Amino acid sequence: MKYYSTALFLVFSIFCELYAQNNKMVLVEGGVYLPLYGAEGKTVKVAPFLMDALPVTNADYLKFVQENPKWKKSNVKSLFADKSYLAKWTDDTTFTGLKDAPVNNVSWFAAKNYCECQGKRLPTIDEWEYAAMADENVPDARKIKTYNQYILNWYETPKTFNKPVGSTFKNYWGIYDLHGLVWEWTQDFNAVLISGESRKDVDKDANLFCGSAAIGASDLMNYAAFMRFAFRGSMKARYSSQNLGFRCAKDIEN
Repeated sequence: MKYYSTALFLVFSIFCELYAQNNKMVLVEGGVYLPLYGAEGKTVKVAPFLMDALPVTNADYLKFVQENPKWKKSNVKSLFADKSYLAKWTDDTTFTGLKDAPVNNVSWFAAKNYCECQGKRLPTIDEWEYAAMADENVPDARKIKTYNQYILNWYETPKTFNKPVGSTFKNYWGIYDLHGLVWEWTQDFNAVLISGESRKDVDKDANLFCGSAAIGASDLMNYAAFMRFAFRGSMKARYSSQNLGFRCAKDIEN
């Protein structure tokens, strides 16, 4: 029975990998991890899922807005995107920079709809953090000094969003650029420490930018993660930023 279960899992894994390759996605096998916030010191189980191997590019997004005109720069409603939306695009179909650079200045609403139009979705915070804690060799590199220093060095490097996707290392799961090009939207980006999108959550938002942000954190030395959660907590769904892009994820169908 044990050997049968092992063989079944291997067949399942191979099928998922082949499916992922054909759709430019990779399998993240899932497991448990201890998040920085939100679990009150308890581990969280992450189910297996598929994730795009690369961020969405300018060329990808151009195709999307051509097929979905409501998301063109001149058409998008202010309810769903602020004035910075596609700020580097000179018009509805012309962007500056490389076609294979990650698209940026895209709101959460736009990123969410893009993924839905591909039959996918945005990854959750837990899925993104789980996948992104891997380096080239191990699924959880958070205690490795060189891994954390690499991320912090990136945060100090300007205009990395101009680089082509695939510029950074391929991690344990086969995913590129989770660290090194742009920060990325998640499905539930505002689910930790704030009750909603409203900037009236003054006390909770303030916690993200001062010493009290450490309260309830599982790893007081994970400065890179503190910065990510602070950035997420500062955003509204209609906001966009030149340092922020996205990629899609997908549930594994039974």
